[in-house]
Amino acid sequence: MIMQRKRTAVIAAALVAIGALTACGNAAADFPDGFWQVDDYGTALAVHDDTLETFQLTALSCMKGETAARSGKPGGYVTDGKDVLTLRPGDGPDRATLHIDGSPGDRTLRRLPALPTTCGGTVPSAFDVFWQTFQENYPFFAAKGIDWQQVRARFRDRAILAEQRGDDAELFAVLRDMVAPLNDAHVVVSAGDTGFFGTGRPGTTIPGPQFDGQVKEFVQRRDLAHPLTEYANGRIGYADLPEQDYGYLRVSSFSGYTADRTFAADSAELDRALDAIFTADGLSRLHGLVLDLRVNGGGSDGLGLQLAARLTDRPYFAYAKKTRTTEPQPQRVEPDRAAFAGPIAILTGGSTVSAGETCTQAMMERPSRTTRIGQPTQGVFSDVMERKLPGATHAGWWFGVPNEEFLTSDGRTFDGAGIPPELTEPVFTDEEFEQQRDSAFDRALRWLTSGA
Repeated sequence: MIMQRKRTAVIAAALVAIGALTACGNAAADFPDGFWQVDDYGTALAVHDDTLETFQLTALSCMKGETAARSGKPGGYVTDGKDVLTLRPGDGPDRATLHIDGSPGDRTLRRLPALPTTCGGTVPSAFDVFWQTFQENYPFFAAKGIDWQQVRARFRDRAILAEQRGDDAELFAVLRDMVAPLNDAHVVVSAGDTGFFGTGRPGTTIPGPQFDGQVKEFVQRRDLAHPLTEYANGRIGYADLPEQDYGYLRVSSFSGYTADRTFAADSAELDRALDAIFTADGLSRLHGLVLDLRVNGGGSDGLGLQLAARLTDRPYFAYAKKTRTTEPQPQRVEPDRAAFAGPIAILTGGSTVSAGETCTQAMMERPSRTTRIGQPTQGVFSDVMERKLPGATHAGWWFGVPNEEFLTSDGRTFDGAGIPPELTEPVFTDEEFEQQRDSAFDRALRWLTSGA
């Protein structure tokens, strides 16, 4: 992948979302050939002959990544995976930026005289590339109480022996055991036919098609008097509520809205859905909205901001993104056409993941009356850097490493613990299902209709 992707339905849905490198500025009519370092993303770019090549870097290693072809758009490139990239000049001849459709924020490029000497040099062990990539990029070791140096000392000999013996099952087990204590749904080890590892925060359910279907059927039967009208490949649903002049909007993903599976197509489909839901007549009658993100596997942060823009009549701060050495980059919600500015009860839980969480965070400082009801979100916000491992036998292996933090206006983050609700209620527990209860939904209606 080019640089990194945001995961959607992180584990259960095979982790197939769109991710992100972004920038701002004026697009160049043509971007000059040369070599560039992407600050804090462990990547170098080689631009030449209408081609953009990527190289995955650590202090020890350099591995060839994905290639993109010039699109015909000024400074534009497109990957085989349909990521749309734009290179733009920066403040000087040695600075530039990289943008990928669908993600807020900037990525800074610094000109290099050549590729690092590690490119074409001695190839380190798979273990060393894996450990070093986390060492240089993972922001949350201290918060999670993990001593990564001790992890190296504990596991390296076992991994090197497995590599020497060609024991892929043992090597996969070592890599899995190294990162399992992180309990991070954005940390992934995919070893082809040998195995796959990913996990969520203890006590939560990672969203997948079966769980999503179960919840949708339950909500329709238990909570709604009118059938959900579905849009965007079934990932958006809306119904008027029995209570007069209130609505229910369910969003189960911020990707996969169209067969094309590009950000541009998904963005257009989201607008079509919201135009159909928020008609002039509908907005004139709508006094409050339940926004249900309790089962949301994530996707594009840009689509989350796009939804937030239809739920405000005033601009406001959404969040700021930062990496290891960069300054926080503030992102804002700007009102869009046919916006609903009334009260909103946002339902969240442990199955609110990734872009579902960044959308929730983008709504936290919404100027109109808003509250969060349910349980804390999953606690994973960053895009995911997809990295390769060296060795011919590991050609189909990859691992995922998050490297960003999403900050509130007062500098807080919610990685690990998730965004807490303001009103706590159980969410889709066995007891709730068995007793035909939806406590969070009922609390949302009480909150909306009481005016408190």
